[in-house]
Amino acid sequence: MFKFIVKRLGRYIVMLFVAVSMTFFLASWFMHPRSNYESRTPRPPQQSIETSLNNANLNDKTNIFVRYWRWLTGVITRWDWGQSPSGQRINSIMAPRILASVELVTLATVLSIIIGIAIGVYTAMRQYKWQDTVFTGLASVLMCIPVPVLALLLIFFFININTWAGHTLFYVTGLSSYTGNNPFEWFIDFCQHIFIPTLVLTIVGSVGYHVSQRTYLLDEIRADYVRTARMKGLTRKQAIRKHALRASFIPTAMGIAYSIAGVFTGATLTETMFGIEGMGKYFINALNNNDIYGSVAYMAFAGVTTLAGALLADIVAALLDPRIQMS
Repeated sequence: MFKFIVKRLGRYIVMLFVAVSMTFFLASWFMHPRSNYESRTPRPPQQSIETSLNNANLNDKTNIFVRYWRWLTGVITRWDWGQSPSGQRINSIMAPRILASVELVTLATVLSIIIGIAIGVYTAMRQYKWQDTVFTGLASVLMCIPVPVLALLLIFFFININTWAGHTLFYVTGLSSYTGNNPFEWFIDFCQHIFIPTLVLTIVGSVGYHVSQRTYLLDEIRADYVRTARMKGLTRKQAIRKHALRASFIPTAMGIAYSIAGVFTGATLTETMFGIEGMGKYFINALNNNDIYGSVAYMAFAGVTTLAGALLADIVAALLDPRIQMS
């Protein structure tokens, strides 16, 4: 196992280095930070523009390989991911946004996994019964609704609840508005802010886990080894619980492992809809603002979390399936 992990990590480091380097060159090719300064009113003096670009290592008149080497040296020696066109350090910008995305996505991910898998198993064991028809039909409807539309519907619904209650029970923007020092009041305020976006992400995530887990379990129920187990005297529920359920959970567990990346990289649409300054919204802003180093840092962070999920998925698959050997 240790040898396998070390070998995989070595491959992932090489892959990540190549991907991040390519992202740097592509971002430098397509983004033009100079336009951020030239579009200001009043327009700064040309010498001031050149000085600002040089200080941020964003001057397109400097050879791109020279800029790349300066940036790479800063990352390796000082863990300095560069500056935005406005002069802010990427490190200081990303840290609070990573925390915001974790606060937003973690609970929704956990709830969607638990609810989705539970419903998937429940409906698979009752195939073609009314429970399966209702839940599967509801899942089909929800899968057809775009995330922004679902978010808007829930926002209007809870705004009406606030109006009916005559008090703001649920907030629709940000993660917190409390400025005091009382931790209990801060927690209540946080729950009021996080409830609607968490509900949106939970619904979207649980539908996916429900459909996939139901499909995987139905495939295993029809397998020969389950029929053999029943011929040996096990009831249908016993055969499913002891044999089919574990096998069907392998691809679901791998999907859960890959979802780690989403916890840290955020939910772009949801964060934008609810005005949450997380990593997803930050990436969109970086693209719109010609923020080369911000875009590269986001992609590097997303790559690390994705590869961590891939490694965890391999380990989980080996632990659940004895046929897989780590070598």
